[in-house]
Amino acid sequence: MRSDTDTHNPLRVFDPKAVRRHRERAAARRTAEFLFEESATRLVDRLADINRRFPRVLDLGCRDGLLGRHLHGRSGIEWLVAADPAPAFVARAPSPRVVADAETQPFAPREFDLVVSNLALHWTNDLPGALLQLRYALKPDGLLLASLWGGETLGDLRAALIAAESEIEGGASPRISPFADARDLASLLQRAGFALPVVDTDTIEATYADAIGLMHDLRDMGESNALALRQRNFTRRATLLRAAEIYQARSARADGRISARFEIVTLTAWAPHESQPKALRPGSAEARLADALGTRERSAGESAAPARPPKPS
Repeated sequence: MRSDTDTHNPLRVFDPKAVRRHRERAAARRTAEFLFEESATRLVDRLADINRRFPRVLDLGCRDGLLGRHLHGRSGIEWLVAADPAPAFVARAPSPRVVADAETQPFAPREFDLVVSNLALHWTNDLPGALLQLRYALKPDGLLLASLWGGETLGDLRAALIAAESEIEGGASPRISPFADARDLASLLQRAGFALPVVDTDTIEATYADAIGLMHDLRDMGESNALALRQRNFTRRATLLRAAEIYQARSARADGRISARFEIVTLTAWAPHESQPKALRPGSAEARLADALGTRERSAGESAAPARPPKPS
């Protein structure tokens, strides 16, 4: 039963029980892992570019240990803890392992040299608080490397579902999660106290025979609707079929298949340490830009154009 507190709490966007239940179902099926595999490969490639050793690692949102398998034998990793909110996933991950999510982290401060998270943080209600906890869990100069879905993800499916439900049922309910914007995520990293934050995006396009196939894959991934304000009854079959028709009409490729866009946002940030480069104080530069450019330095408000002679009277 959903309480009034749950309904009106502005911080409770997602239903944690539904997130856990969907991941449990995905753990049992494990039939649609290709996007997680692709994202894991990209995270490992980024880590390979960093000339550092990370002996103690946390894999947050580990699924069945997918990312951990990619990391095996890399970056000087000696000890990796696998954590996931779904016990069925944790049971399939290698030890040490723990049932935990981004908002209920049982880890001691300064426990890890590296925290990795592969497409899991987008289900977090209190993302600023979760990032703060991760910063505390990192040793000074420890690294956070995480991916999550961005705002461009599944835009065509969202539009088709809204149009179909409005047409058939006379109104639309929340069905696709509100994904974070890259600029907002950069700000959240700074608010959480991370140093040197970098946020970038990439897009993966997957094709399907139709929108029904796409929705089946989302269910098998564990990425079904887990919004706290979602409708609790089953969606009408007519609504789903109409959404598929609308998607097909708007987005079909030349070969008749539809394309689904998944935007992956990658976060790279460091726990603060005195050895890290810092911005210079204003006015502390030892050389003037004007000298480097071979120009004359002008005061604020001074025009760069030569003064015009007065007009003859």
